[in-house]
Amino acid sequence: MGSTEGLEIVVDRARPTGRTLLAAGVEQSYVDVADPRHLHFEYVRRMAAVIDLAAPPGRPLSTLHLGGGALTLPRWLATTRPGSAQRVVERDPAVVDLVRRELPPVPTEVEVVIDDARQAVTDAPAGRYDLILADVYRAARMPRHVTSVEFAAEVARALAPDGVYLVNVTDLPPLLLSRTQVATLRAVFADVSLVADRRMLRGRRYGNLVLAAAHRPDRLPVRRLAARVARDPLPGGVLHGPELDAFVAGARPVTDTD
Repeated sequence: MGSTEGLEIVVDRARPTGRTLLAAGVEQSYVDVADPRHLHFEYVRRMAAVIDLAAPPGRPLSTLHLGGGALTLPRWLATTRPGSAQRVVERDPAVVDLVRRELPPVPTEVEVVIDDARQAVTDAPAGRYDLILADVYRAARMPRHVTSVEFAAEVARALAPDGVYLVNVTDLPPLLLSRTQVATLRAVFADVSLVADRRMLRGRRYGNLVLAAAHRPDRLPVRRLAARVARDPLPGGVLHGPELDAFVAGARPVTDTD
């Protein structure tokens, strides 16, 4: 299939309807063009699990996606929660062009814009979104300006009172980035949890963790989420409360001036 500036979309030989977005040969996103409900990457399934459990089934959610890729979760949300108003912010116009050219169009309620993630959050009206999802990377690293307490505070401002913020964190043992990001979110939000492959939590592999945060204490569906991710093909665990205290012990929040 097509490629642009080191980007390409390739067919999954094991699943002919699957398409993988690659950047310099590295997997970025996966979409099943016949079934948007199919979520290939484990961290995307973990994000979807939080969304499924945090709001009544089928209820439309006003959503801001920071990082677009192949629009996996916007397509999934449009299918599972029809009518959800979604704004997708992607920094790289080449990604947007390739996805528009090679993959099926998204529903009209999904708006894709080219912008910086932090600027998009800063420009968002207060209390606008039920859900904000961040999957923002440049050269396999989270840009520093989307990792700070100040950025988290802008996200909190843009979230509705009962809203949920989800972050994809790519990390490797001893998970220093994840620990500082938990500390950063806890400086702003009353309820924070971490979801990951159990092997990652034991410091045995590189991969993705999902952080969830909310304004209200006990807002996150922790028990049901733990049961759900334990049944995943790649079983996950949830850290919350005292377990998360132990995980984050000694880590400091990140600020813009650090």
